[in-house]
Amino acid sequence: MRDFTKWLSGFRKSISEYNYYVDFEKVHRNVDAIKIELNILNSLIGSKDIENEFEVIVTKYPETLKCIPLLLAVRTSEIFAMDSEGEYTYSFAKANLPISQYKVFMQKTGLFDLMANHIINNLVDYATGVETGLDSNGRKNRGGHQMENLVEDFIKKSGFKRGETYFKEMYIHEITDRWNVDLSAISNQGKMEKRFDFVVKTYDMIYVIETNFYASGGSKLNETSRSYKTISGEIDTIDGVTFVWFTDGEGWKSARHNLEETFDVMKNIYNIDDMENGIMNEVFK
Repeated sequence: MRDFTKWLSGFRKSISEYNYYVDFEKVHRNVDAIKIELNILNSLIGSKDIENEFEVIVTKYPETLKCIPLLLAVRTSEIFAMDSEGEYTYSFAKANLPISQYKVFMQKTGLFDLMANHIINNLVDYATGVETGLDSNGRKNRGGHQMENLVEDFIKKSGFKRGETYFKEMYIHEITDRWNVDLSAISNQGKMEKRFDFVVKTYDMIYVIETNFYASGGSKLNETSRSYKTISGEIDTIDGVTFVWFTDGEGWKSARHNLEETFDVMKNIYNIDDMENGIMNEVFK
């Protein structure tokens, strides 16, 4: 019989890969897409007549407008702004206001000051920095995928082939259609659709798998633990189907009681240590 405290003590602080921190490939791709326009706007740096020069550039090269949102760390092509002089929605995909109003925007947001007073020296370099900052917001999504990637690596090492003996992100109806198995016990009689991270198929068993990693605590952990405890109990009533949960992360130490309750009643709950010690070869038979 496994000891929960010992099992929990093996949970990892982090599983961050090298590309977790910044996706530089994406950063450079996004900047390269507007590099020509940024270089055109570079002529405004240090300008003594920036408003008139901006008007000349935008009139001759209207496509330069599409660069402006990124200079303010904004992803959208429309920006709303208001003050005592009125409210405006500026389109940067295609001008929807007079150029004079765009000059107001550039002045009031501080972009004219940024360029005219040499606060920056190169808009391409500046945009690269902004993109890097914006990309760091994607760490949460990358963190979630890291555990999936890790589990998938171990599934492959156990000899399973994607699209043949294991499948990624399968919905209940897809599992039902593919193997003619009744999953109504976990779909509220077909009223609820759920997607599993992985499905492993052996000769006489379908393993439906969930994965997650929590580096920090929060209310979601208790909800997750209770939810998977329920799903495990429901799947136990279905012949030929087994629920497996791979989880890890020091965040669980703040929610250990709920996790322990699930651990006590759920046979197939494992951490990274278990995977490294070959648990998949024991479970997926």
